[in-house]
Amino acid sequence: MKRIYNFAAGPSTLPLSVLEKAQSELLDYKGTGMSVMEMSHRSKTYDSIITEAEALMREVMGIPANYKVLFLQGGATMQFSMVPLNLLSKSGKADYIVSGSFAKKAMQEAQRYGQINVPATSESENFSCIPDLDKSKFTKDADYLHITTNNTIYGTRYTTLPDTGNVPLVADMSSNILSEVIDVKRFGLIYAGAQKNLGPSGTTVVIIREDLIGKALDSTPTMLNYKTHADNNSMYNTPPTYGIYIIKLVLEWIKEQGGVEKLQKINEKKAKIIYDYLDGSKLLKGTAAKKDRSLMNVTFTLPSDELTSQFIKQADAQGLGSLKGHRLVGGIRASIYNAMPIEGVKSLVSLMEKFE
Repeated sequence: MKRIYNFAAGPSTLPLSVLEKAQSELLDYKGTGMSVMEMSHRSKTYDSIITEAEALMREVMGIPANYKVLFLQGGATMQFSMVPLNLLSKSGKADYIVSGSFAKKAMQEAQRYGQINVPATSESENFSCIPDLDKSKFTKDADYLHITTNNTIYGTRYTTLPDTGNVPLVADMSSNILSEVIDVKRFGLIYAGAQKNLGPSGTTVVIIREDLIGKALDSTPTMLNYKTHADNNSMYNTPPTYGIYIIKLVLEWIKEQGGVEKLQKINEKKAKIIYDYLDGSKLLKGTAAKKDRSLMNVTFTLPSDELTSQFIKQADAQGLGSLKGHRLVGGIRASIYNAMPIEGVKSLVSLMEKFE
C-alpha cells in the first residue's frame, strides 16, 4: 500500500488508524451483518453512533450543557444563510469582520436578510492579515458579530478573539476546529464543515447556545431552522450517517492523542518547523503576516510561476501531494491539519531545502 503525505486543504488527510478502523467495520459493523452506510438512521445501533459522536464532541471541546450540538448537511456555505435566517431576529443588524474570501461570501449572503455592517476588513492587503479591530465601530445593537477564525486560502488566523460584550460571537471554524483549545462559552454559535479536521465532506457541525434557538425569521424554510434540528436531535430527516460515524472515529482518535491541548502543542511545533525555514529562506517567501500566521494552512510563494510548477512537480514525485495554492492566490499551500504527521512536515521542509 502506498500512502502519500496529503497536504490538501479539504477534503484532507485523515488519521490512518481511523481509515483502518472504518475499513475493518465496512462490511459488518459490530456484528450487525451490514455496513453503517446501509443502516437505518432510526435503528438503535445507529442511534448509539450519533449519540456517542455528540458526547465525544462535547468532551473534547468542553461544550457546556446549555449548547446544542447539531450534525447538519450543506457544508459551511449553507451556514452563510442559516446564521442570518436564525439570528437576525431583534434589530435585524449584524457585524461581519471580512478577513478572507469565505468571510466575504458569508457577509454577502447575510446582506440578503438584514442590515450588515463591516467594522473591519483586510481586503486591501489581499487578506494577508487579520484586520485591526476598533470596538467603537461595532454595531451596539447587533444581533451577532461574525468572524472566520482561520482563513484557509490566505493562511491567517485569529490569535485574539474580538470582545463583543453581550453581542453573540458567531464563528466559522471550518479549517481550525479542534486544532487548538478554545473557550466555547465565548461564542454564541460555532459552525464547521467536517472535511478538514473532523472527517469526510458532507457533514457540518453546529454548536449553538440554546437561547439563540427558536427565533428564526418567519420566512425561514423548515430545513434551515436550527430549532427543527435541535428538537429532533439532528435526525429530522436522514442525516449524513456515514460521515457522522467517521467523525465519531476521528473524535476517538483525538481523545487517544491526549485531546485538543496535546494536539495544539503538536500543531504549533509542525507550523514552527515550516515557518522557521521560510523566515530564513532567500527563495521561498511566506505570504501571511507573522502575527496572524495559521497553524493549519501555511502559504508561501516562489519568484516565478515556472519555479512554482517545478516545485509542485518535484513534490508530487516524492509523495508530497496537493501543495498547489488556491486558484485565487496561486503559490504554494501546505495544509497541516491534525492528522498530518510531523514526519510529513519534515519531508516537506527537506524538499524546500534541496529545491533552494
